Amino acid sequence: MSSTLERQALTLGGLPVGEGRPAIIATRVSLRGRQTHEATSALLRVSPAAGPDGRSAGLTPGVTLVEPATAADLPAIAAHADAVVVGAAWTRDIPLVRAAAGTGLPVVVERRPGASLEEWLGLADYCAVEGDGRVILCEGGRPDLGLVRAARTASGRPVLVDVTGDPELAAAAVAAGADGLVAGPEGRALAEEAVTVAGGLLRPESPATLPECRAAIDRVDAALAALLERRVELAGTVQRIKPVGGFAGRDMDRERALVARMAKRAPSLGEPGLAPIMNAVIEAGLHLAERRTAPLTAP
Repeated sequence: MSSTLERQALTLGGLPVGEGRPAIIATRVSLRGRQTHEATSALLRVSPAAGPDGRSAGLTPGVTLVEPATAADLPAIAAHADAVVVGAAWTRDIPLVRAAAGTGLPVVVERRPGASLEEWLGLADYCAVEGDGRVILCEGGRPDLGLVRAARTASGRPVLVDVTGDPELAAAAVAAGADGLVAGPEGRALAEEAVTVAGGLLRPESPATLPECRAAIDRVDAALAALLERRVELAGTVQRIKPVGGFAGRDMDRERALVARMAKRAPSLGEPGLAPIMNAVIEAGLHLAERRTAPLTAP
């Protein structure tokens, strides 16, 4: 079991991973099945026309993770990728693991199917020793989201979840504590929504600049909007069930009890701060319910 318990964060291609907003990684390339250097070069589009950062102009913008097929792929990966992937299928190929860890790139260590948490973290520690210490864990395939938070807590290392096979898992992965999502281009929109809404609700952030603060507030507001929309829909159902609906059917004792319960979760606002907010929310829901039922009751 890893003894590196202090929370770590690192940067992939300028993208912070391990603190604040969960990262979204659109490109994970596997070279397995392409056994020649020529095939590797063609896939990564390595050319003399590479940009000033050394990256090929043909690579997809954003962070790129690349899994080698053999050690012969590693020089091209080191020159043109943001991180090297120790793939789940070959975590027991120690010579290739050692070579990948020695590229000078951050190393993304995938969990082998059936591997225990201890095995996964042990391999990550090995890669950290063989490399420069920059290691990220990745849970993929049919991800066991229950291991994500355990891995973060036990190792201190950032944890990605690869949801390319099922982008609908993006929100659940963020809720499970993922520091980032490997989503692929097709899953990018779902990943963005998960990071914005689920991340805004569940992911603590410590912004240091005004733009970062505003971006974090925007994510919280997005989560708040989603919750308010859900609340008014439920409130509309209540109005249809209650014997006396609308403003005449308000239960002020229940509303005061609701505010008191909420104050335990929002002590900074307390009951005095929450009461007018919840009154506005409840009244907005009642007005919406009236507008929706008006055509049905009009003469």
